[in-house]
Amino acid sequence: MSPDSSRMSAHELRASIALAGVGGLRMLGMFIILPVFALYAQQLSGGTSHTLIGVALGAYGLTQALLQFPFGWLSDHWGRKRTLYLGLIVFALGSFIAAMASDIYLVILGRVVQGAGAVSAAVIALAADLTRDQHRTKAMAIIGMTIGATFALSLVAGPILGRLIGVPGIFAMTGILAFCALAVVRWVVPDPQCEPSRSAPGVSVRALLRDPELLRLDLGIFVLHAVLMALFVVVPFSLRESGLAPDRHWQVYLPVMLASVVLMLPVMLAAERQGKQKLAFLGAVGVLLMAQGILAATQDSLPGLVLGLLAFFTAFNLLEASLPSMISRAAPPAKKGAAVGIFTSLQFLGAFAGASAGGAVSQFFGAPAVFALCGLLTLSWLLVAWPMSAPAAVGVRT
Repeated sequence: MSPDSSRMSAHELRASIALAGVGGLRMLGMFIILPVFALYAQQLSGGTSHTLIGVALGAYGLTQALLQFPFGWLSDHWGRKRTLYLGLIVFALGSFIAAMASDIYLVILGRVVQGAGAVSAAVIALAADLTRDQHRTKAMAIIGMTIGATFALSLVAGPILGRLIGVPGIFAMTGILAFCALAVVRWVVPDPQCEPSRSAPGVSVRALLRDPELLRLDLGIFVLHAVLMALFVVVPFSLRESGLAPDRHWQVYLPVMLASVVLMLPVMLAAERQGKQKLAFLGAVGVLLMAQGILAATQDSLPGLVLGLLAFFTAFNLLEASLPSMISRAAPPAKKGAAVGIFTSLQFLGAFAGASAGGAVSQFFGAPAVFALCGLLTLSWLLVAWPMSAPAAVGVRT
């Protein structure tokens, strides 16, 4: 196929789909326990502490945030596939540690080790190695959509699997799937034709950290995932207190996720067509803020919780789809990889901070205070994002 073809080659499509599966697995390890872990933890020694529940949920994100750059560097110097093998083995080890845990502290250790297999940067770099420039956005979209689908699947499958095999079984399953992903990397993902250049010019991280447009987006992904993780420290308890048995929580999550996608897609597509991405983006942050108020006001009412979760996930899905695209457009082309690395690290750091803070606030001040904290974070984001520049067309620096 000619290099200027408008269609992805079979080689590129195969690489993109296979790497999307590996990337989806990485997020599965973080997402699938969200709807069930807080309730399960009460059975563990030390699990009555909401602070420790939050730390266990967020510990994965802390090591992910800290090790994104080291694993990315290692993939440049040791090889993409070797780095993926190492990361997946470490992730599997952490999964099995958490599966065998009889107290909350060992679960925290398992989550720390899970997150230490920080291969997201290596997955993205290998996808870039295996695709031509004109198809790289398509490859990243395939990976992004798979991660989004993994999130939706996790909220539905988590309660069902929790009833069938228990949370330890879910941890063990993710460990087994990590070895399946390792086999995919070995035998399905094509080998890059050449290793990346090791003599590429250095990147000024300081310059990226001083760019106001990039900083707004970095803050956005931090707040978005902090709020997400904080909510899942308290939402499972709220659903149970409203009269819904834990093994039926999927009956809320499934229709909420489906309806949120139906509501979000027309807004996102219309904003793209009419050049009103900034309005849609700021509107979504506003809806995210409104959702915190609904959840706080109706925390004991099942219809109110459903409405609040619907508003939250409609906004969340739009923002989660928009932010990676916006960071890729706002970053200088020569520094795009480093900018995405910072962005990804702050995403995982937000997950850790939100879960840990949400757990501590819930323990000492109760669920309403968690919703208030999430509302304050979201309001701060809205104020910072308000003067943002309108997103530029693909490939144009904002």
